[in-house]
Amino acid sequence: MGTDDFDALDRELIEAATEVIRRNRRDGRHSVGAAVRCASGKVYVGLDVETTAYGPCAEPVAIGAAVSHGERAFVSIVAVGLREGKAAVLPPCGNCRQLLIDYAPDSTVILPEGAKLVKRKARDLLLLPYRRFESDSPGNAG
Repeated sequence: MGTDDFDALDRELIEAATEVIRRNRRDGRHSVGAAVRCASGKVYVGLDVETTAYGPCAEPVAIGAAVSHGERAFVSIVAVGLREGKAAVLPPCGNCRQLLIDYAPDSTVILPEGAKLVKRKARDLLLLPYRRFESDSPGNAG
């Protein structure tokens, strides 16, 4: 899937992630925003949270916001970084790829591939993932 496969909902998701980081960016604290679309159609956003010891990425914060509102089925997710005023879609890190397999294996992830943006299934982004939650139904959080 290339950028030709992107529809208005994909572009809206990218814009939601971009907007949350543009509004809330703070040097040394927040540099990435994420947006997740749920099966309900609702979009939830989150920011990375930098700390001295550990800081979660934006994707788990967005998924946590969705789960906190009762969502359990996820359709798509994207992360956007903001550097020097320019927004760029980012690939999920290894920890986030595992999180996506645990919570949203059938969701679509928007990420860069070379110079273009593509859509991939979360389950295809991590080779030989750990399967702690395999008994859960796909796309559902326990």
